[in-house]
Amino acid sequence: MNSQSTAETFLDGFATILTDATGTGRHLTRDEIESRRALGARAAEAGLGWRTLVRAHLVASRDGWPRAADPDSVLTVVEQAVDAFADGYERAQRLVIRKEEAARREFIDDLLHGRGDPGQLAARSERFGLRLSRAHAVAVVEGPEEYDETDPVPRQVAGELFARFENRRILFTTKDGRMVCIAPADQDDVLTHFAKHAYAAAGRAQAAIGRPRPGTIGIGHSYEEALNALDVAQRMGLDEPLLRAADLLVFPVLARDRQALVDLVRNTVGPLEQARGGARPLLDTLTAYFDSGCVAAATARRLSLSVRALTYRLDRIHTLTGSDPTDPGHRYTLQTAVIGARLLDWPTRPLHSAGTST
Repeated sequence: MNSQSTAETFLDGFATILTDATGTGRHLTRDEIESRRALGARAAEAGLGWRTLVRAHLVASRDGWPRAADPDSVLTVVEQAVDAFADGYERAQRLVIRKEEAARREFIDDLLHGRGDPGQLAARSERFGLRLSRAHAVAVVEGPEEYDETDPVPRQVAGELFARFENRRILFTTKDGRMVCIAPADQDDVLTHFAKHAYAAAGRAQAAIGRPRPGTIGIGHSYEEALNALDVAQRMGLDEPLLRAADLLVFPVLARDRQALVDLVRNTVGPLEQARGGARPLLDTLTAYFDSGCVAAATARRLSLSVRALTYRLDRIHTLTGSDPTDPGHRYTLQTAVIGARLLDWPTRPLHSAGTST
């Protein structure tokens, strides 16, 4: 059975309505209109294309054209019938789209949070363009404002992404105000393009890519890594537009034992609070020194200081903490403590509250 003959099954009663209504010159009754709407809804649920259905109505109108009928009267009936049919078709189609979107959102939530039976998730994934037998990675973009999928920026990013990679098995969504893209592990070009285009579309944004992980649970882990990378970037003041969780693994390791990190910061750089002006200027000096590869001239330029002024600050740090930043034996502990201070947002937040917060 071809599509045209299939479409004709949804024109039940159309010829009778055409003959009866044009014979009396009347408009369609309420029951006739409702019958057309119901058939339109059934046609949409059956997945028939609108062009095929319109063609079927035109063919039926030509074949069932009443003899000696006024053309205007016939066309008025056809117009009313097709309009009611279209109304039912569009309503049903909108409902189908809403149900499909709800199912997609539920699937994405289950996938990103590792909920549900892995076998069922894998079965559902084919419907949404993923093959969970492969390893995947997740990229998350955080922009200057929160987004949902109806906003212009995500729509622009999604449109460009799927236009460029139309044959790839990827998934794009928004979650908790961020844009999220899931792609197979061997398609890093998709995730980097997503990150760059989102940065350009949002005006200012930061993207993080989690490590590739296998299976349904792996996608949730990659997503969490990407979120943690964004959190670390915020705490550490990292402003790179693209972060990779694999490059930031040291920070979760340090933060895992929070109380130990608090103790390290307190005992190693806590004495800097005794300095005139507090700990911040000397802590910033250590940060610049380590970021400059412990090269005094480069550090001085970064801080707009003379080398002599920088040397004085380093000596002062040595005096207060008992650790010499220029001594390789002391350097590792100091640098780890400086990283810990940034993770704990010290000295802005007191160490005792950092140690007890969740």
